[in-house]
Amino acid sequence: LFLQCFSLSLQDGRQRKERKKTVSFSSMPTEKKISRVSDCISAMVDGSELKKVRSNSRVYHRYFLLDADMQSLRWEPTKKESEKAKIDVKSIKEVRTGKNTDTFRTNGTYDQISEDCAFSIIFGENYESLDLVANTADVANIWVTGLRYLISYGKHTLNMIESSQNNLRSSWLSDLFDEEDVNHNRQIAICTAVQLIKKLNPGLKNVKIELKFKELHKAQDKSGSDVTKDEFAEVFHDLCTRPEIYFLFVQFSSNKEFLDTKDLMIFLEAEQGMAQVSEDTSLEVIHKYEPSKEGQLKGWLSLDGFSNYLMSSECHIFDPEHKSVCQDMNQPLSHYYINASHNTYLIEDQFRGPSDVTGYIRALKMGCRCVELDVWDGSDNEPVIYTGHTMTSQIVFHSVIDVINKYAFVASEFPLILCLENHCSVKQQKVMFQHLKKILGDRIHIDPPKLEECYLPSPSELKGKILLKGKKLDTNCTASEGEVTDEDEGAEMSQRMSIESAEQQTNAHKKIPLLKDLSDLVTLCKSVEFNDFPTSFQNQKPWELCSFNEVFATRCACDFPGDFVNYNKKFLARVYPSPMRIDSSNMNPQDFWKCGCQIVAMNYQTPGLMMDLNIGWFRQNGNCGYVLRPAIMREQVSYFSANTKDSVPGVSPQLLHIKIISGQNFPKPKGSGAKGDVVDPYVYVEIHGIPADCAEQRTKTVHQNGDNPLFDESFEFQINLPELTMVRFVVLDDDYIGDEFIGQYTIPFECLQPGFRHVPLQSLTGEVLPHTLLFVHVAMTNRRGGGKPHKRGLSVRKGKRSREYTSMRVLQIKDVDEVFKTALLPLREATDLRENMQVRRITESDFWVLLKTLAPCEN
Repeated sequence: LFLQCFSLSLQDGRQRKERKKTVSFSSMPTEKKISRVSDCISAMVDGSELKKVRSNSRVYHRYFLLDADMQSLRWEPTKKESEKAKIDVKSIKEVRTGKNTDTFRTNGTYDQISEDCAFSIIFGENYESLDLVANTADVANIWVTGLRYLISYGKHTLNMIESSQNNLRSSWLSDLFDEEDVNHNRQIAICTAVQLIKKLNPGLKNVKIELKFKELHKAQDKSGSDVTKDEFAEVFHDLCTRPEIYFLFVQFSSNKEFLDTKDLMIFLEAEQGMAQVSEDTSLEVIHKYEPSKEGQLKGWLSLDGFSNYLMSSECHIFDPEHKSVCQDMNQPLSHYYINASHNTYLIEDQFRGPSDVTGYIRALKMGCRCVELDVWDGSDNEPVIYTGHTMTSQIVFHSVIDVINKYAFVASEFPLILCLENHCSVKQQKVMFQHLKKILGDRIHIDPPKLEECYLPSPSELKGKILLKGKKLDTNCTASEGEVTDEDEGAEMSQRMSIESAEQQTNAHKKIPLLKDLSDLVTLCKSVEFNDFPTSFQNQKPWELCSFNEVFATRCACDFPGDFVNYNKKFLARVYPSPMRIDSSNMNPQDFWKCGCQIVAMNYQTPGLMMDLNIGWFRQNGNCGYVLRPAIMREQVSYFSANTKDSVPGVSPQLLHIKIISGQNFPKPKGSGAKGDVVDPYVYVEIHGIPADCAEQRTKTVHQNGDNPLFDESFEFQINLPELTMVRFVVLDDDYIGDEFIGQYTIPFECLQPGFRHVPLQSLTGEVLPHTLLFVHVAMTNRRGGGKPHKRGLSVRKGKRSREYTSMRVLQIKDVDEVFKTALLPLREATDLRENMQVRRITESDFWVLLKTLAPCEN
């Protein structure tokens, strides 16, 4: 079966690849876009296949259609007489969305029915229900929207539509058209019309707009290329109206083609989680986003104004409160995660890559607060920076210090740590000291720590200061007794690769004395060697910092997870990548953040998942480079193990509900020119955090649609430690050879805004992709907004062990995944049956033990 499915998948993949090579805009699917009530009515008259659900677990496939006179709803085939297999529109009392009738609740297939595809028609004097399931959420929306309008306006529905929506949109578009029609010819050039629509919707491609006008002219047998006002309005309607926003719009418009101030108030409060909403709030939104003059005067928000609002920065998924510093910055320095860079001077790999000052500029501009300087003796008595024992190029020490002085506090005012890996002779250490004092001057923090202090100063107390991290002479120690550094990654790398002789390796470990003047510049970040946790708890001072190799830190996290967390409550710990990461690949920072490690040094020059996590994580506090760690990792009385796979004691779990609705303007992946302009996108939602929270889900693939693919898929995740959780959205292009990256966005859980939000996707290297968006809906436990009561009232029973269901590994082979996906439900039911039987046995057993204990012996 597997081999057959694999063969079919390859055939399907090849066919799809061939289609991608030849597809053009003219061969794109020509389904009618639903974006107004008249479209819904027209689709209902044409008819749809719907599933008719009965309470006895039976489901019937029927074809439903609306009579042309809009008086009756019919279905076929049926055993009834044709006149009885219908419902008069006048008898319909309500159209209810979701699985909200007794028929749905008692049906055996309840869990298999999508909430978004189900709806019920309540009709007749006895309030009977006709319970239906559409094949897609779009089809369900068509019927719900059309029927609700018919209930409200009857046969006058279409007349009502013409007198409201078309007036608002038509008057606005008419004004725009007239401004361009300077000669009053009632026509404008096609290039002008294209640019005007492009201005209204910047994400559209010029060639697509122009092609739409040409198709319209061809359908009308029109010879000229100029565009009339009606043609302009029609093309705008087809290209710029998003069906998913339209269906959302009509849910709140009280069967009108606009939102008044009360409708908008309900949406802002219930969905977007806005507090203290008033009609004045609604009016502010209307005046800001409604394009028509009539709408602004009457306090109405049209579909175009509603779309403008949802596309604005106000509906960004990232909470704007986190765009500036919003956390307590008066805690000890060890209570924060600190944005850190590894071998900052490198811009490529660790062994042969070039060194450049731009590495420091890039890192500091991105909010990095800990940079590394690997300093060695250079020519002409000038120290240089590079990775020793390797073929990386060199840069002069003083030029790096100049750059650091210029950019140190451009992105953040909070302290900058310079990790000084000193390999210089005493002679060149004197030069280093002179450059540091001359260039950085008073910015260097030189006040020695007070011996009686149990904690480090706070970031607020150290604003504008530069801290040097390095070796330090003990009291009364002479220069000849000190040692410059205990870290030499280049030597270890060279030794592992066996490219140096035994004599060179011996010289690499030769101790070099430390200059006292340079030692005195190290105050709050004294480098010390780590032995073990008991020794550190007893002897280490708060201002002493240990650096952990990635491999050793991983071993500590696995073998002593609780001790590692408790160690980091008081002391700073720096983790740097293994020297064997010659390609400058990155470790997963979450592996060490969950242990409380404050400084996890990343290779900034290497994009990918790990840097996405690092960049996303430090956005949450104004990108200042400092993020306050969770309380459970700061409080001395609390206990937390880094490897916990269950709920965290003292922390209330939360339920996160994410619906991926649609995408906008997905570009083709770089390097995929042979496949044409069309992509087959799908979306991954990834949860990164402690082991108990890590999860991922993916949507279906939408074939040959990168402009406005509709996904309409919902996912739920239990989050046990929200403060350490990140959500990552990844969009990929489905291809049988290997799925290609389109874009991603990573956001901390605490920064999510509830409700309907747009997610701005970023490229592999972190740049924002212009006009490339995901449209999503977000709901969270104990957070305002998110919509329906059953979503807003999400609850997770604290401490309850969740059932572990059998899961299927996604192979990325469509046909195979689809075959085995059908086995998930039976396996889930089997697990439930087994667990329920075990619970029942335990309950009955405990009952009889209790009864025997309490009851008299004679009874």
